Amino acid sequence: MTTPHQRLDRRAFLAAAAATGASVALPAFGQSQSEPTRPEICAFIKFIQSLSYDEMAARVAEIGFDGIESTVRAKGHVLPERVKEDLPRQLEALRKHGLDLTIMTTDVVRLEDPYTEDVLRTGAALGVKKYRMGFYRYDPQRGVIDQLNEIRPQLRELAAFNKELGLTAVYQNHSGADFVGAPIWDLHYLLDGIPVEQIGVAFDIRHAMIEGGLSWPLEYDVIKPSLGAVFAKDFEWAGNKTQHVPLGDGRVDKKFFRMHRQSGIECPVSLHVEYVGEGKTQENLAALDRDYKTLCKWLDQ
Repeated sequence: MTTPHQRLDRRAFLAAAAATGASVALPAFGQSQSEPTRPEICAFIKFIQSLSYDEMAARVAEIGFDGIESTVRAKGHVLPERVKEDLPRQLEALRKHGLDLTIMTTDVVRLEDPYTEDVLRTGAALGVKKYRMGFYRYDPQRGVIDQLNEIRPQLRELAAFNKELGLTAVYQNHSGADFVGAPIWDLHYLLDGIPVEQIGVAFDIRHAMIEGGLSWPLEYDVIKPSLGAVFAKDFEWAGNKTQHVPLGDGRVDKKFFRMHRQSGIECPVSLHVEYVGEGKTQENLAALDRDYKTLCKWLDQ
């Protein structure tokens, strides 16, 4: 089990390395052959974007996170048109506080889109290793398989570019009839033959349970070879709709997180707090703190 003291040691090590410009492999504190090390935990910062880069990093580090899932997209903390100027500033703030830029969340779905190359080349040059893609959506007037077959060449082109830059993309399974990847089998089909080091899946247990109900262990099992990240959040049904709730207050099965840790798959877990809403920065920070403690408890059980 990783202790608070060990996490602070790791953060101090990162801050010192950043200050000296060193590139050193981090020790795996608390690691043993019998117990898998707790995965890296990052905070999705969508709802604390009103903070400056430095204050955001300070508050996230104070809670205990290892890094952030940044928003480098339209209306994000880093705007794509300013990525060359602002991403280095955000990364400098993170390193000052001993944090990683764990996942760079983007609007990227194809190479020819505006700012795609700028965002990916800038991130790669700064040492970012993983980014989340945008979403593909279905046209309900067309057949599913035909649309998937049109997406596959786009993903292969993107995978080749990722290989060139040393980046890994992750695609999040969502929920809803128009989202490609809502049925996890979409992603199993689309990513067949693409190495996980180039494009993988950000497995969102909330959306998997909404779409799959009791079959979520099957969905997790089928996508494990492509797993590149795990997203943690919770929900409750309100009639035939869903609503976000604090982690532990809804239907997400905490056994999933222990199952994932025991799988031995090394990938980050990103905590998403989406039940407070926009414009309530302090409340969202408190929610991140509360849900972080719940997530750590679940991972350690």
